[in-house]
This record gives sequence, structure tokens and C-alpha cells, in this order.
Amino acid sequence: MKNVAATMAGTVINILVQKGDQVKAGQDVIVLESMKMEVPVQAEADGVVAEIKVNSGDFVNDGDVIVVLE
Repeated sequence: MKNVAATMAGTVINILVQKGDQVKAGQDVIVLESMKMEVPVQAEADGVVAEIKVNSGDFVNDGDVIVVLE
């Protein structure tokens, strides 16, 4: 299992993957908004989305696990 963590505190505005999706390292998986800036969060490794731990509108802190890859 590989965790994808938030790179900053912000609000989840877009979830770009679904459970079961194959992702590549560097692929955008979630978009966060903070202070009117949209910041994509990328997978750090290849894998399959096992779990999405957030919903659109959720607030996350820097380092929070937002997606789990297997």
C-alpha cells in the first residue's frame, strides 16, 4: 500500500480518480484549493486506487492521507 498525502492545507475541489483506476507516478489525483489557488496533488508511485479518503468540499491538512494505492 502506498499513501498519497496532501501537499498543503486546503479544500478538496476535484477528485480526478475513482477506486480501481490505474495511476502512474506524477499523475494528478486530487485538486486542492487554498487562498484561491488550485494545486494538484500527484501520485508519487504507480498503482491502483484502493481507497479515496476524502470527498469534494473536505478540508485537509498538510500530510493528511487522501488516496491509498495498492
